[in-house]
Amino acid sequence: MNQPAAILPVLPVVPLSCLAIFTAPALLADYPIVSNRYLADPSPLVTEDRVYIYCSNDDESPLEGSYNIPNVVCVSSSDMKNWTDHGSVFRAEDETDWAKKTWAPCAIERNGKFYLYFGNGGANIGVAVGESPTGPFKDVLGKPLITHGTPGVQPAKNMWLFDPGVYIDDDGQAYIYFGGNGDDNVRAARLKEDMVTLDGEVIKMSAPNFFEAAWVWKRDGKYYFSYSSTPSAGMRIDYMMGDTPLEFEYVGVVGKQPPHNNNNNHAAEFEFKDRWYHVYHNRIVATEAKIPTGFRRNLAIEEFTYDDEGLINEVEYTTDGVKQLGHLDPFKQVEAETFAAQKGIETDKSSAGGMCLTELEDGDWVVIKGVDFGSSGAKRFAAKVASESEGGAIELRLGGPDGKLIGTCKVEATGGWQEWKTVQCEVSGATGVHDLCLRFAGGEGALMNVDFWKFQ
Repeated sequence: MNQPAAILPVLPVVPLSCLAIFTAPALLADYPIVSNRYLADPSPLVTEDRVYIYCSNDDESPLEGSYNIPNVVCVSSSDMKNWTDHGSVFRAEDETDWAKKTWAPCAIERNGKFYLYFGNGGANIGVAVGESPTGPFKDVLGKPLITHGTPGVQPAKNMWLFDPGVYIDDDGQAYIYFGGNGDDNVRAARLKEDMVTLDGEVIKMSAPNFFEAAWVWKRDGKYYFSYSSTPSAGMRIDYMMGDTPLEFEYVGVVGKQPPHNNNNNHAAEFEFKDRWYHVYHNRIVATEAKIPTGFRRNLAIEEFTYDDEGLINEVEYTTDGVKQLGHLDPFKQVEAETFAAQKGIETDKSSAGGMCLTELEDGDWVVIKGVDFGSSGAKRFAAKVASESEGGAIELRLGGPDGKLIGTCKVEATGGWQEWKTVQCEVSGATGVHDLCLRFAGGEGALMNVDFWKFQ
């Protein structure tokens, strides 16, 4: 992730009730996904039933001037349509005494622990360790893992020391890949079993038109190395292939510069539930919001395939091209910060744990894709809510914000924005599979916060 030249910053306004995110317009997946946040430089961690995406957080960057990325945000999905916002999982200045930035993070699991790697700007690379995919992550070294003085990093011309990508091979050997700003500025290193110690000197590699965003994976015995190409090469995502994790030859293009981007490009590839995905960022949310797009990026995702020889069929960008992998069960507790599309939504930490929807005003809404109410249907709806104002109502609609009304849940003042109470209402006409919209209605200003919901 490269840093543009500086201009005088214009700082965003933060609402009083909680840490706010610039309100993004309502847009459908698959670009953008998680449209309530400005996120970039994504990398995946796949578990048995979910994929977690770790991102540079552009929410706190000034509208113009330069990037301010002090923390890592994580989002996840089990069906590739509805995404859960886990919020900030690591803030460098709070957890270290040597780093202020967390550019282009990646995470990996080993022996029941989760390792989060990040670039402290372009100066050095750190690692933090957590007990779960969403942390909390702690700095265990008290210093960077890799610096410009680490043996093997130099010599290099104008090296950017960032964008770590970590891979564990079938034999258990772990590798970290990083670097930027030059064909010969690709670097790799073996990691010891503890995942926080280098095993030997850094290894020099090369890639044509290499700019940033090193990423490695394996399929059918072949290793793949993808990366962002230079501006002169179109800032595509290119790739190489090899028979070992340290020797690659150039093959071609994973995907061209995405629509609504025209600036730095960063992507990663992964397999989830027998399908392959290309997660990347573009700038459609800022474009639609009519604000400067340079420092306000958003997440997007596409499915891709391979040909019979293992070559990647070039990614085709769509606005709604990813298939939902199973329907959402509304009879189990659903975190309110899980949705596919939204209007006016912000999120914040909940005193009850996790995150919540917040700053909900009249006309705001979320849509949850592919909700299966079954043949018997739903009879009641319950939600955990909080309100310091007069409250309002949660309208339950099928299809979208103007869809069929199946119930209205009244929300009254609870005594505070983090004073939680459960409200319920009757539901009728909810059977089969539908998109579900929670539309918030009421008077002026913030109406309520919502922690989770569930049908009966």
